Amino acid sequence: MTKYEITIEYCPKCNWMLRAAWLAQEILVTFENELEKVSLKPSSIAGIFILKIGEHTVFDRKINGGFVEPKIYKQLIRDYIAPQKYLGHSEDKD
Repeated sequence: MTKYEITIEYCPKCNWMLRAAWLAQEILVTFENELEKVSLKPSSIAGIFILKIGEHTVFDRKINGGFVEPKIYKQLIRDYIAPQKYLGHSEDKD
């Protein structure tokens, strides 16, 4: 089974380290069997918040127009690494 590496690049000047760390924890809990590691990468570029699986950008705050709910991050990751995985309450439509 392929194990994936996720990187969360964030802007420390924007005080987004706690957001990045919290998201990393959520991702690790949800995808523990599919992941090799989740890493946090402070950026020198202001306003950056990017989530990547390997070299594939899954989410970019600037492109996506801001932050999204945690379930959206999980769905984006799931769609890329484990399309068959059911996410429980994160799967429910609003």
